[in-house]
Amino acid sequence: MSDKGLTGRCLCGEVEVHATQAEEQVGVCHCDMCRKWSGGPFYSAHCGVAVTFKGEDAITRFSSSPWADRGFCHRCGTHLFYLYKESGEYFVPAGLFDGDNFSMGTEIFVDEKGPYYELHPTSRKMTGAEVMAAFQQGGDDEK
Repeated sequence: MSDKGLTGRCLCGEVEVHATQAEEQVGVCHCDMCRKWSGGPFYSAHCGVAVTFKGEDAITRFSSSPWADRGFCHRCGTHLFYLYKESGEYFVPAGLFDGDNFSMGTEIFVDEKGPYYELHPTSRKMTGAEVMAAFQQGGDDEK
C-alpha cells in the first residue's frame, strides 16, 4: 500500500475510512456469519489499529460475537469494518477502498463455504477448527 495509506467511502459518501497500515493481501472469510452479513464471502484488508473514520455519526456498530463488532453506515447500509474488541484491530472490506491493489491471501472457515462459489486456487486455506486453534494459541490469522 502507499506510504499514506488507503482511503475509502461508503456508497452514500457519508462515512470515510482511512487506514495507514493495510496489508497488501486480502483475507477471505467463509464462515456462516460473514456470509450472512455480506451475502457471500467477506473479502477484507487487515488494517491493524491505525484506522480513522470521518462521519462517525453515521456508523452503527453491531456486537456480532463476544470478541467482535461489525460496523456499517446506517444511511446506505455499506459494511465498514469487522473489529476485534480485545486488540482493536480492524478488518475493512477490500472493495471499500479507492484504487485498491490487493492480492489474494488466506481463506478461512473454508469448511463453511457456500456451495454457490469456488475457492481461490492458490490461496492458503484454513478450516474453522484450524482458525480457532490458531486464535487460541495467539495466532494472527484473519477473521
